Amino acid sequence: MRNFYKQINTALTGLPIFSFKKVAQTTVVVCIIVALFAPVGKAQTKDSTYQNAVVVSAHPLASQIGIEILKKGGNAFDASIAVEFALAVCYPIAGNIGGGGLLVYRKPNGEIGMLDYREKAPALAYRDMFVDAKGNPVGEKSLKGHFSVGVPGTVAGMYELHQRFGSLPFADLVEPARKLAQQGVPLTEKEATRLTKEQDTIRKYNTFAPCLLHPAGKWKTGDTLHLKELAQTLAYIRDLGRDGFYKGITAERIVREMQKRGGLISFADLENYRATWRRPLVGKYKGHRIITAGTPSAGGLILLQCLKMLELGKFDLAKYGFHSPEAIQAIAEVERRAYADRAHYAGDADFYPVPYDNLLSTPYLRRRISDFVWDKIKPSTEVKAGTFSPTDSEETTHYSIVDKWGNAVSVTTTLNDAYGSRVVVEGAGFLLNDEMDDFSSAVGKPNKYGLVGAEANAIQPFKRPLSSMSPTIVEQGGKLFMVVGTPGGSTIPTSILQVLLNVWEFKMTLKQAVHAPRFHYQWLPDALQPEPDNVLPASVMKALEKKGYSFKIRTETIGRVEAILRKPDGTLQGVGDKRGDDAVVGY
Repeated sequence: MRNFYKQINTALTGLPIFSFKKVAQTTVVVCIIVALFAPVGKAQTKDSTYQNAVVVSAHPLASQIGIEILKKGGNAFDASIAVEFALAVCYPIAGNIGGGGLLVYRKPNGEIGMLDYREKAPALAYRDMFVDAKGNPVGEKSLKGHFSVGVPGTVAGMYELHQRFGSLPFADLVEPARKLAQQGVPLTEKEATRLTKEQDTIRKYNTFAPCLLHPAGKWKTGDTLHLKELAQTLAYIRDLGRDGFYKGITAERIVREMQKRGGLISFADLENYRATWRRPLVGKYKGHRIITAGTPSAGGLILLQCLKMLELGKFDLAKYGFHSPEAIQAIAEVERRAYADRAHYAGDADFYPVPYDNLLSTPYLRRRISDFVWDKIKPSTEVKAGTFSPTDSEETTHYSIVDKWGNAVSVTTTLNDAYGSRVVVEGAGFLLNDEMDDFSSAVGKPNKYGLVGAEANAIQPFKRPLSSMSPTIVEQGGKLFMVVGTPGGSTIPTSILQVLLNVWEFKMTLKQAVHAPRFHYQWLPDALQPEPDNVLPASVMKALEKKGYSFKIRTETIGRVEAILRKPDGTLQGVGDKRGDDAVVGY
């Protein structure tokens, strides 16, 4: 029998080798084990193809919960809701009910749309809340603790999504996550390591000992994270919908938590929060139609600008070859110009008139790339945002879902930094975000991700902070082709860009495209940033250094892409990134 347990543990790709006894009572894990040995298909893999439906998320338990909803007859929107709440339980580094996100969808008839449930600045927020008398940012004030928290949008977003597109009862979509929280979640090796690193910070920013703190200060692979207070909060949401979070006992607990150490969120902030339906941004690249996120994210704008500049510049990436000096230079230079535009023009379009039509117009982008040269490059300090006339036309998580009817959903959700503000709502068991850092706390000063902002992204009450989230859906020949997205802060749009180019230009399989080495370049700081385990060949780096590029090897990998590809025969291939515990489940 011991060998049987060992075989089960080994089969759970994406989960650690954990003690089976610790999770024998966990219904969801038992369901996964049954699915593993059932004849309906594969489970817990990084790459597999299915006939009907696919869920790809950052955690095997969340992916399994999503596919169970689809098997029960739910649609992709139902599964999204179930996965979102499940990630709040089993993926606390980024999954959340105390954060927010962006969702892009495509229905079988071609209808597209976007749901914005990004956090908002509280009513008491003010322009210079994170700077000193000289206008310089103050320590970690915008990144950690109660003062850094924006009004959460996740629960409102999921409830709004259900009101418009849900087919199963809302309670049935929340209940799997509640059960998971009640029974406890075994930690993977990556999760145990990350949570252990955060023990001192979590202790510092809480006035009590939340369940994320280990009595001995160190979590181990296979330890169970007990989340009974979160289970009770999810029960309120299950039974009362959005009112189970934004009113009543949960709202009282959030406001009480804010009052402990100077947080700004009030009862009115919570009650007045609403998710917003928006039109996504749409662009084209060599016959492909790209549907991606618009305001309050700049990620989709960057992605579309880069693709269009590559096409207008007539760069022959396929001829240059993957990660050749020429291909890297072409990609880096369009990225640099797009991030310069982001810094100057991007913000919440409800508060600032972001000139999307101008920024995505062919005349403007042709001018932006017209000064490209192959020899000595300009430093980023000399690459400014473009100009036009009125007549010119890092912790986050992502999941991708396609159902048997062809509904496609691409969702990126976040607490911003890993574990957000590190503040846990006492009695409610969930982490709050630190999204206020995504505003330009000081114009011209970088945030956590090195992104420089301008007045367009300045702090204002009720305003949504600028994001890099880029949930994306691609069409080819008028049909669904790909669903893709990733976490990664400022690296989100560049990761998606490179995965798409890997498929289209470098003719990689989806698995190769997702798992291939990546690099990042964002204008400022002025450095090409390869992944630590995928450093570019010395000959390539030397060739680029001669042109004027400098390098900064990242300490962590770039993104964790979740992708689904619709093959010519109609089957669905899902790929989860090897960089995390990401898992593909389908049927």
